[in-house]
Amino acid sequence: TLSLHDALPIYMVQNKTDKHPKLIRLPEVKRRTGFGKTWIYTLIRAGKFPKQVKTGLRSIAFIESEIDEWIYKIISDSRNHI
Repeated sequence: TLSLHDALPIYMVQNKTDKHPKLIRLPEVKRRTGFGKTWIYTLIRAGKFPKQVKTGLRSIAFIESEIDEWIYKIISDSRNHI
């Protein structure tokens, strides 16, 4: 059985070769990270979270693969510092 750590490089390679990036909205980013809107934007301003993309006059979204990679990096970094 593969652990999450073993699967990380495979997932990231698959994600980076995806020809069709998917956009996700802020509520989904909040659900995936467990963070609130204010904290997400604080991390973006600090350069510690993937930046949103403007999708319309008053709308934004995030690139799903960038959010997923950020989550897996946080998990990997956490596991490597134990």
